[in-house]
Amino acid sequence: MIKAVTVACDVVTPYGWGVDLCWEGLLSGITAIRRIERFSTTNLQTQNAATVPGLTISRHESIIMQMITPLLTAIAPEIPHETFVILATTNGEIEILQKSVLRGTIGAKNSLPDHLLGKIISLAGTAGRGMVVSAACASSSAAVSKAASMIRNRELDSVLVVACDCVSEFVTAGFSSLMALDSDKAKPFDKNRRGLSLGEAAGFMLIMSEERAAREKRPVIGEIAGWGLTNDANHITGPSKDGSGLSKAVYNSLRSADISENEIGSISAHGTGTIYNDSMEIRAIKKVFGKRPLPVYSVKGGTGHTLGAAGLLEIIIAFESLNRRVVPPTVNLRDTDREAEGWVSPRPQSFESPMTLSTNSGFGGVNSALVLKKAETIL
Repeated sequence: MIKAVTVACDVVTPYGWGVDLCWEGLLSGITAIRRIERFSTTNLQTQNAATVPGLTISRHESIIMQMITPLLTAIAPEIPHETFVILATTNGEIEILQKSVLRGTIGAKNSLPDHLLGKIISLAGTAGRGMVVSAACASSSAAVSKAASMIRNRELDSVLVVACDCVSEFVTAGFSSLMALDSDKAKPFDKNRRGLSLGEAAGFMLIMSEERAAREKRPVIGEIAGWGLTNDANHITGPSKDGSGLSKAVYNSLRSADISENEIGSISAHGTGTIYNDSMEIRAIKKVFGKRPLPVYSVKGGTGHTLGAAGLLEIIIAFESLNRRVVPPTVNLRDTDREAEGWVSPRPQSFESPMTLSTNSGFGGVNSALVLKKAETIL
């Protein structure tokens, strides 16, 4: 079977530029969620979000492009020209639409995701082939699944996944109207959790067939070993409370990887900090893994919920976790919910297995799960 392997990746998060800063921030247990300075929060449910330091609303360049341009400029020479590009996002350059609607400054069509895809293809210097995947908060995990599937099926041997979303007034107001935000900071799996905190991030992952990576002597970060996508069709914003949709996605990912649940050593959870998501997710995990507690963690108490970028960010951190054999603490967790006791911890947890699981869920009932495998050798 053809293996899909990650040969390059990077990310910018509210902790700063690069994987190392994000990992170190999470491991420290200190949150990057802070007061929003970008726009007025007077009429919103919260004053806090996790934003990337140094980015500002500009007349000339969107927040998204301020994140993506440095990342892709650095990697562009290493991307094969024929590489297929997948953009994963929920809102793209949403501030362009805001300006168009509120101020009439720029055409609204410039905010469309396919317009952003064109910019990304240009930055990457590829042949022009690409697609957009927008599947709510599972967008980038679905995009990575699509990329790995295309490689396993011999359709392609090189795919670049780019994921991004930013903290905007429009999106913050939307979540505020849903009463989905914690007025302070998100506390995933805490019994006193009250909602999520928004965050922003952008990142990329270059995925190749194992054969091409070996031929080009590229270092392998890890393998996308299996994936599963489902929809529980429960509610436009609320997940199925019994976790049936997510547990099915996990089972499908294990079957895709041709492994049993006993081979998974840790779990990177979606863990938004909302009452229903975290409860559903723990129920789904227990449905699959039974009474065998595994180290489970969420990064969103640190980075905030980065929406369409969340899956890619969490896969990158999961690979880092695999290579170090330790999961980071769940930031802001103080009083673990009864359902999550023994699984989630405010401290780092070690594990031995070379395989981990990453899960995401989103509006509309979408659920995703990916099995990630530590690189056995560096080519």
